[in-house]
Amino acid sequence: MVIFSASAIFFYSIALVLVVSRLFHADGPNRKAVAGFAAVAVVLHAAALSQAIFTGDGQNFSLTNVISMVNWIIAFTFTILMFRLKVIVVVPVVYACSVISVALLWLLPPEFITHFELYPEVLAHVVLSLMAYSALMIAALYAIQLAMIQSKLKKKQLMLSPAIPPLMTVEKQLYHLVIIGVVLLSLSLATGFIFLDDMFAEGKGHKALLSIAAWFTYIAMLAQQYWVGCRIRTAVIYTLTGATLLSLAYFGARIVKELILS
Repeated sequence: MVIFSASAIFFYSIALVLVVSRLFHADGPNRKAVAGFAAVAVVLHAAALSQAIFTGDGQNFSLTNVISMVNWIIAFTFTILMFRLKVIVVVPVVYACSVISVALLWLLPPEFITHFELYPEVLAHVVLSLMAYSALMIAALYAIQLAMIQSKLKKKQLMLSPAIPPLMTVEKQLYHLVIIGVVLLSLSLATGFIFLDDMFAEGKGHKALLSIAAWFTYIAMLAQQYWVGCRIRTAVIYTLTGATLLSLAYFGARIVKELILS
């Protein structure tokens, strides 16, 4: 795993440098080169994750492995969409987080062994949860980018660059991502209610309550946009609030249990 992880960090770092060095250049970064190095990193990252998660004792869904998996999904998505969407402004954050998450695979290797082969319905719930969280974290990155572009426009500091997408384009993509995330989150909550008997058990109830609170936050955002329209600042607040609630739901207790109390 160390070889795969070190190699993934190396190629992610090259892609990161290629993006940052020409982020605001008139022609923008060389997308082919960035996508090429990032694609190699994503494949190596997947190999490292496979070795970290699939063990002889079962599936190791430790906090660091789950965080790295979420980062892999986001990095994979941005790499695939490199040529279709103007997302270069947030790509450095994505690849930097990927470097950190890969490093965590061997620097902080706690174990949380599960046996999903015995409970396929629980696996479906976990996969939907990870997909929902990843989609809504990508939406959070778009929200940050949207806030940055609006701020630059207000201060008349925006530089004309292919790396800077139009404000309306980012806003439309933000709502598309939130809709996808909400659909996945709804399915995740539904499978949780149906298949998990201990969803509101002691020590776990906060996850469900925070996830439901996040769901209502995103629904309120979409409802306001549909009925009266959402200001960009309001949409950003909704998105980041929902992302924070989900992060606390998914990782809050496990950070305390696995990293602080271990």
